[in-house]
Amino acid sequence: MSAEPAPSLHLAVYDRMADWQYGHAIAQVRSGLGPHGAGSLGVVTVGLTGAPVTTMGGVTVLPDLTLPQLKPSASAMLVLPGSPDWDSAPETMAPLASAAGIFLDAGVPVAAICGATAGLAREGLLDHRDHTSSAPDYLLGTGYAGGHRYRSELAVADDDLITAGATAPVEFAREILAKLDVLSPRALQAWYRLHALHDEDAYLILMEET
Repeated sequence: MSAEPAPSLHLAVYDRMADWQYGHAIAQVRSGLGPHGAGSLGVVTVGLTGAPVTTMGGVTVLPDLTLPQLKPSASAMLVLPGSPDWDSAPETMAPLASAAGIFLDAGVPVAAICGATAGLAREGLLDHRDHTSSAPDYLLGTGYAGGHRYRSELAVADDDLITAGATAPVEFAREILAKLDVLSPRALQAWYRLHALHDEDAYLILMEET
C-alpha cells in the first residue's frame, strides 16, 4: 500500500496577482531548509480554472490544479496573494474566499495579504479573528463586522489564519514560515533580520542553523 503524498503549500494564482507579496514565502518553503530537511514541502499553484494567468509583473503562470481539485487534506496551507481583482471583480474571486473558509473549518492554515484580506472580510472570515490589512478603512469598505478585531500591525497570526498588509511581504513570509515550522526559531529570527533589516551577521547565523 503506497504512502499518502506529503502535503504541499498551495499558492492561489490569478490575473494581476502581486508578484512581490508571496515570493519570499514560497522561495523559502521550496528550498526546504530547516528542521524538516530539503524538499519537505512542495509548492503547488491553484487556479480558478486551468487557463494561464498573468501576474502584475507580466509573468505567465500555468496552474498545477484547478480550485475544484483542491482538497484541504492534501494541503499544508493555502496562500492568497493580493490582486486588484479582489476589489474590481469580487464575484470572480469569491470561490477562493469560500475555499479559505473550508480550509479554516478543516483546521488547515490560510494566509492572505493585501486585497485577499478584503475577500476574506466579505466572506465573514475576519469577523471573529484577529487580523490586519493595508488599512482599517479598506476593510470597513467591505461592510464586514470585524473591525473590532483589526490590529494595526504588519502581519497578524490568529491560530490558523495569517493576514498582512500590501507592503509587508517579509513579515507575511515570517508568519508563514513560523506556522509551517520550516525553520528553527533561531534560524527564522536570523532570516527575518537578514531580509527585513539587512543584517549581514544574520546570514552567518542562518547558515549555521540550516
